[in-house]
Amino acid sequence: MDKIPSHTTFGKNYARRFADSDVFEKIFERILLEAVTAGFVDASEVFIDATQIKANANNKKSKEEIVKIEAKHYHEELMNEVNKDRKDHGKKPLKSKNDDDENGTKIVKKSTTDPDCGVFHKGEHKKEFAYTTHVACDKNNYILDCDVSAGNVHDSVMFDNLYSDLIEKFPEIEAVGIDSGYKTPWIMKQVFDSGRLASTPYKRPMTKDGFFKKYEYVYDECYDCIICPENQILKYSTTNRDGYKEFKSDPKICANCLSRHKCTESKNCQKVVTLHVWHEYMELAEDVRHSDKGKEIYERRKETIERVFADAKEKHAMRYTHLRGLARLKMQTLLTFACMNLKKLAKWKRIKGELSPIFRFLRCFRLFEGYDEGYRQSPIPLLSSV
Repeated sequence: MDKIPSHTTFGKNYARRFADSDVFEKIFERILLEAVTAGFVDASEVFIDATQIKANANNKKSKEEIVKIEAKHYHEELMNEVNKDRKDHGKKPLKSKNDDDENGTKIVKKSTTDPDCGVFHKGEHKKEFAYTTHVACDKNNYILDCDVSAGNVHDSVMFDNLYSDLIEKFPEIEAVGIDSGYKTPWIMKQVFDSGRLASTPYKRPMTKDGFFKKYEYVYDECYDCIICPENQILKYSTTNRDGYKEFKSDPKICANCLSRHKCTESKNCQKVVTLHVWHEYMELAEDVRHSDKGKEIYERRKETIERVFADAKEKHAMRYTHLRGLARLKMQTLLTFACMNLKKLAKWKRIKGELSPIFRFLRCFRLFEGYDEGYRQSPIPLLSSV
C-alpha cells in the first residue's frame, strides 16, 4: 500500500500544480454529464441555498479597512424603472451621480491570516471568519452547480450568476426552491421573467412588536395609493433611488388618530409606507407560496439541498477548511461535490445493474492518474469506461 501523502501535499498542489487550471471544473462537469446521460438527473425542479465553511483564520488577527460599496449589478435596469415610474407620476428623472458619491464607503473587518474570507454572522451562529458555498441541486440530490464567496457576501448577491448558468445548462427547469434570503424583488423578477416558478417561504415582516404589520397597509392599484388600517389614504410622494415608491399620510389626520401609537413614532405625525417598483413579483411569489405546488416544492428542500449540505459536512469535512484563499477553496469544493455525485452515480448504476462489481467503482479513481508529471494524458475519457 502506498504511503499516505503529507497533509501539505494537496495545499501545495492547489497553489502550484493546479493554479489557474480548470481541471476541477472539468472533472465536476464530466461526472455530472455521466449522470445526465444515464437519466438520473431530474432538473425540472432545482433547489438553491448556501452554507458556511469556517475559514482557517484566527478571529483575533484582523484589521479594519475602508472599502468602497459596489453598485448593484442591476443598477442600470433599476434606475430605468425608477425614472419611468417618476415620469408616470409627473416627476423629473433622477440624475446619475458619481459612483463614489452615490455608493459611498464602509468599514469591514478583514483577516490578516486569510484576507479572502469574511466575517460571517447569521442567526444563532457566532461571528467568525468564514467562506460561503452556494449550491444548486436537483430533485435527486445531484449537485448541478456551485460557487464560493467570502462569508460576508449575502446569498442574494451570488444568486444571479448561479441561476443564469443553471438555466443555460438545464433549460428544462420549471421551478426553483429557495430560502427567504433570496426573496428579494430583483431575484423574484429574474425567476418569473424567465418563465419559471419561485417557491419561497413566509418572510416575517420587519416591524416592531405592537405596531401594525406592513401587510395591513393595502395598496390600491386603481388610485395608486395606500390605505392604512384606519381607512385613511396615504398619497404617493416620490420614488427613491433604491427603487421604492414612498406614500405619505396627512400629518393633520394622523395627529388625532387613536391608533397612531401602533403606526408611527415620527415627530411630525406622518406615516411613510414604501412599495418597490417590482412589488408585483413579490406578490406573485406569495401566490405561489400559498399554492399546493409551491408548498410541495418548498417542502422538498429538507430532503434535497439541506441533505446535500448535511452529507458534505458530516461525511466530507466541509464544516471547515484547512486551506487559505478563495481560489484553493473553490478547487476543494468542486472536488468534494464531484466525489459526492460520483458516489451517487455509482450507487444508482449498481442498483440498476449497469455497473459491474465494486472494483469497477474503484477504477474511477484512475480519473486523477492522468495528472502525473508532464500531464501525459487527459483523465476525462477514463470515466467513460466505468
